[in-house]
Amino acid sequence: MVQPGGATVVAFPGRKPEQVGFTREELTKILDVYGRMVAAGQWRDYAMDFTKDAATFAAFVRHAERPQARVEKRPSLRGKQGMWTLFGEHGQVLKRGHALAGVMAPIERRLLKAIE
Repeated sequence: MVQPGGATVVAFPGRKPEQVGFTREELTKILDVYGRMVAAGQWRDYAMDFTKDAATFAAFVRHAERPQARVEKRPSLRGKQGMWTLFGEHGQVLKRGHALAGVMAPIERRLLKAIE
């Protein structure tokens, strides 16, 4: 916010956010892929977790099992290997990157194969 004298006021300076979350655009992209996987019969349930270090979206075949895919946003890795990570069913890292679309590409490729 800019004050009348040209001075800039920062709300709560030096305070880190209490939790990491998804922006509306990010969540829309994730839920779009999730919806298409549900329509293809691949996924049936999802869960989201928001901590102070990371935001996670997990997709399940059945709610009682391990997630089949997990997308994690970790802003602390933004300058290193990218803040987005795609994990497989057994916790293995499938893809990392700076852009959500590139990280979600392996899921979309599997979706195209499932529909054909």
